[in-house]
Amino acid sequence: MASTATVCVIIAAKDAARTIGRAVASALRDAHVAEVVVVDDGSADRTSEAALGADDASGRLRILRLDNNQGPSYARNHAIAHSNAPLIAILDADDFFLAGRFDRLLVEDDWDFVADNIVFVEARDADSLEPEVPDFEAKPYFLDAASFIAGNISRRGAARGEIGFLKPVMRRAFLDIKGLRYDESLRLGEDYDLYARALIKGARYKVVHGCGYGAVVRADSLSGRHATADLKNLCEADRAMLALPTVKGPAQAALRRHERHIRARYELRRFLDVKARNGLAAAGLHALSHPFALPAILGGVGADKLDGLKKRMKPADRPLPRYLLEARAVQK
Repeated sequence: MASTATVCVIIAAKDAARTIGRAVASALRDAHVAEVVVVDDGSADRTSEAALGADDASGRLRILRLDNNQGPSYARNHAIAHSNAPLIAILDADDFFLAGRFDRLLVEDDWDFVADNIVFVEARDADSLEPEVPDFEAKPYFLDAASFIAGNISRRGAARGEIGFLKPVMRRAFLDIKGLRYDESLRLGEDYDLYARALIKGARYKVVHGCGYGAVVRADSLSGRHATADLKNLCEADRAMLALPTVKGPAQAALRRHERHIRARYELRRFLDVKARNGLAAAGLHALSHPFALPAILGGVGADKLDGLKKRMKPADRPLPRYLLEARAVQK
């Protein structure tokens, strides 16, 4: 491979036979990619075979199979342990890289993490030609821990746009020196947790506005599903960061806000679980026996009702494609 091939692309895949071929092909077509490591995380379909079907015979594709589903954090750590390239890029099995992504991202060398813009496309459009994306002004900037954490607090009624969705290229050396890997207890927010811990440990996290990552929005996406326990584990991850002696000032304040936000979602989900299992009366008793959770439960139920009313009163529009980061197109 050319001397510019410095990137390991990691794809954790579970039952992704329909989509993984495009993901693999989009990675292999880039000359900066030295290796593509697919971890088939206990799939019940032909995910591994579909990935192999996209091989370009360059010797860069490796398939690692796990007998039982372990979750994305374990799968990604497994791939990191079985790869060597100095730069690591995560690609979800539903998604794809746009042509020339790494040409644009790797121009400068002043970062430990570097991320670009994301275009969200409808699943029904995902198999068509590559989306036409404007040339955006790069306008690079660096994230700090406080702004990153605060940027991962979602807002009701707004399109999902948390900056934890960014898919940065990461320096393996930084991860190794700082002892960073994905938290394998997490199946929700594992990216947010890794990036937040990296920033707390001094990572230079650069963001540019040029678009190189295509994210496919699917109703049945695994990333769109999570259990109540997943929210609890994410709360605990925030609390673990809050316990670090180096977390102070704005970063500490942002972490407290994020932890309260996730805890409120957890308490609402726990209330709804009790209601689904045992009925409204049991759920009411549960709420009364957890008075500290009442504001989150009442606020969440009220917001859900309001959201449902808005959807019934206003026809659904089609906001996609859209971009994660607001950006200005280059004037030609």
